[in-house]
Amino acid sequence: MSKLNDYLKKQNIDPRRVIAASREIEALRPEDRATKLAKERAKGGDENAKEAAAKKPRSGKPVSAPTMARALAGDALSGAAKTRVLRAVNAVLGKKKKGEANLRDLF
Repeated sequence: MSKLNDYLKKQNIDPRRVIAASREIEALRPEDRATKLAKERAKGGDENAKEAAAKKPRSGKPVSAPTMARALAGDALSGAAKTRVLRAVNAVLGKKKKGEANLRDLF
């Protein structure tokens, strides 16, 4: 058992909801693709693209089922994976109108 597993049980959150929320949050949208294109153009020297490239796009990598299984088991996760899990848990908590969690609460 891990801190994440205990926290999800305490808050009555199914891990499958966390995976679904992560898929929704991290999905690339047209504005993210435009930001990535502007970043490439800014490298080429286009001045107009530099300000458009300042925004940070979504990762496009949601929490997968194996990643969630490792997190629930208490195995090692990368920092990026922990952050994605945290964002997804906070999205589910927001829908339940509960306060946000922080990284220390989950890992």
